[in-house]
Parts: sequence; C-alpha cells; structure tokens
Amino acid sequence: MSTTDWPDVQLHVVSGKGGTGKTTVASALALALARDGRRVLVMEVEGRQGLSQVFESPPLPYAERRLVTVSGGGEVWGLAVDPEEALLDYLELFYNLRRAGGVLRRMGAVEFVTTIAPGLRDVLLTGKAVELVRRSDKKHDTPYDAIVLDAPPTGRITRFLNVNTEIAGVAKVGPIRQQADGVMAVLRSARTAVHLVTILEEMPVQETIDGVAELHDSALPVGGIVINMMRPPLLPEGNCEVPDAAQLDAGLAAAGLTATSTVIEALRGEAADHIARVALEATERERLAVLDRPMYELPYLPGGMDLTGLQEMAVMLREQGMA
Repeated sequence: MSTTDWPDVQLHVVSGKGGTGKTTVASALALALARDGRRVLVMEVEGRQGLSQVFESPPLPYAERRLVTVSGGGEVWGLAVDPEEALLDYLELFYNLRRAGGVLRRMGAVEFVTTIAPGLRDVLLTGKAVELVRRSDKKHDTPYDAIVLDAPPTGRITRFLNVNTEIAGVAKVGPIRQQADGVMAVLRSARTAVHLVTILEEMPVQETIDGVAELHDSALPVGGIVINMMRPPLLPEGNCEVPDAAQLDAGLAAAGLTATSTVIEALRGEAADHIARVALEATERERLAVLDRPMYELPYLPGGMDLTGLQEMAVMLREQGMA
C-alpha cells in the first residue's frame, strides 16, 4: 500500500508562478493519485485548455470527461470550468432559474454580474471544486476520491481562494453569502492542501515564499512545494572552478577529440555558466527549506512533455510521498 503525506486531503489546489509548469504538475499529481483503482478529477478554471494539451485530448467542455485509465483500474477525469456555466448552475441551485440561461446570455447579464462583482466569479469557480469534493458526503452516484484544481498563479492564489473577503462587499447575508461560507469551510479544512510549484530561480522562489506567507495569513492550508524542471549537476560535487584551457585540451585529447581555441573558450564559458547555475540553485533551495514544508522534485525533460513523461512524473511524486 502506498503511503502519502496527505492522507486526509481530498482537494489538492496547485498553483505556481507562470512558466513553472503548474498545469503539468497538477496533471501528474492527478495521475499519481489515481493509484489502486481510485477515481480522480483534475479541473482548470483559467480557460486556457491547458489540460487538454497535456493529456493530448480534444478541448474539454464544461462537463466531466474521462481523460485516461491508469494501471490498476484508476481513472483520471477532466473538467474545464466556465464561469458563465457555473453562474447558471448557481442560479438553478438557489433560484431555479436555469431555464433563464439563454435570456441571460443574450442580455450579457452573466458578463455584467461577474464584472461588477469579480469576487462572485471566484466563488463560482471554487464553489464547483467544493461541490465535487462534497459528492462523497452526499453519497453521489459518481464521487471522486480526490480533486486536483489547476488554480491561478501564486500571485493571485490567496485572493482567488479567500472568497469570503472578496464577496464581503457584495453580500453580507443570503444565498451568495451562504455559498461563500460553505466554500471557505472546505478550503480552510484538513480536506484541502494548497501546493505551490516553483523552479530554482530567484523570482519564482520569492513568489513562492510570499505565497506561503499570504496563505498562512489567510488561514488557508499550505501543502507541499514542488521544485520542477530540476537539472542534475554535470560536474563532481564541490567542483566550483572553471577548468583552464590546458585541462580541457587534455580531456578532449584523452577522448580522442581535438578542438580549436575558440571551441575551448566556448566550453569554458558554458562551464562557468553551469557552475553559477548550480550555486544559485543551492541558494534558492536553502531559501525554500526555511518554509519547513514537504518538498518534491521533478526533472527537466528536454524532449518536451507527453503522456509517457507525465506518467513518469506521476511515479516520482508517488515515490516521494506526495500521492
């Protein structure tokens, strides 16, 4: 039986600075969680159709669709949440107004409502994730063992999740307020963990550090830190000196190769860049260690991402205890 650092978590929220690969990590986590016949849903809320690209599937509709079946009988389903459809679901749930959807669309009412009350948009999006989590409570016919939410970037994640604050100026009482309170009850519980994806560069690491602080301040549960796109050092540990031209020339000769002085200088430049990168990564790793959160590492895949690479990353996350 696999062990996990997050045995009680049903909603895994994945965020990260743009360019760190958060959608890929969210997808790999969904695959990792779908072990032992488990049923997992991964959902996106930014309208980018990033999940369909990662899973090499047609664009996802506002409907749950099975993306892949994993060994052991587990399944990963996908959902792209559309704010307009989520609003219509909300109107049906609280006001039985689903049939008015066509009229609302023609009037532009949906866009109008979410524009004047942007906090409501986040309530609708997070509310859909919470609704999926609660399926197990309601003994739904098709509950999920886990939900993975591919969330907005780290710079916006606390505002996105802290829907009570965002909706405070719109609704003090009533169904909207009740919906927001219900969403926050799940988001601030042990059923949720907010994982942050980063790479070992100064700006993404700083944004991760800031994000953890903001999540703590808002009483939102911080999960693990995923260090993505790791590249192994190419020089022996502790070697921080650029080889001189004679050393490189001798090494190339030993390998049966010859090079001009221009090539050797270019190699020395690459070695210097590599040594500097390794030193920077060590510094950034130390900064992350201060956060005292579980950390997981995924490698840089030079050939690009496909389903095979995604499955390899899922195995790595399971082996490290994230799923």
